[in-house]
Amino acid sequence: MTTDVLTLSQLLSPSFPVGAFAYSHGLETAINEGAISDAESLRAWMSDLLESGGARCDAVLLNAAYASDDPAIDATARAFAASSERLMETDLQGAAFCDTVQAVWGQSLGRLCYPVAVGRLAAILDLDVELTTALYLQAFISNLTAAAMRLVPLGQVDGQKTQVALKPRCVQIAAQLCGTTLDDLYNTAWLSDIAAMRHETQYSRIFRS
Repeated sequence: MTTDVLTLSQLLSPSFPVGAFAYSHGLETAINEGAISDAESLRAWMSDLLESGGARCDAVLLNAAYASDDPAIDATARAFAASSERLMETDLQGAAFCDTVQAVWGQSLGRLCYPVAVGRLAAILDLDVELTTALYLQAFISNLTAAAMRLVPLGQVDGQKTQVALKPRCVQIAAQLCGTTLDDLYNTAWLSDIAAMRHETQYSRIFRS
């Protein structure tokens, strides 16, 4: 388990070159339009993503890819993207992840969406899927918190408190979704999806999504 933690810490670290820092998952528009203005509203927004939005979808896709290399999983991940920027986000991060894995581990994953690629590599390396999911969700939340710290603006202490508050949900959801398949895929975080769509035409922006 210690080896799993260390490997996953490397794979899901901000230093792993997938370019996650360039994407806000529509958060930039939500902040610009006033839906998120402080630590409390940020926690509520990201909690919804974990419970019923993009973060949960990624966790389901990761588990499905861990259990099978069926090409339909990646195709479904692409079809399920709620906007062109969401598709770009998961496609480009996934491509960068696959390229780096090929260069470092010598494992050819092809070109997969980000959560699908993480799930496939976790299976190949025989990493614990529940732990992989929990750390993936934590990395997801950490990246959005970093974006919010620049945009709200949110102080570093509040940013860390936000991640601490959401950490138990990452663990619980990872346990709940362990072994899920494409049949368990759904998304009802519509405000997040609408924000992602509106970001495509936002006049002034920092992030790519």
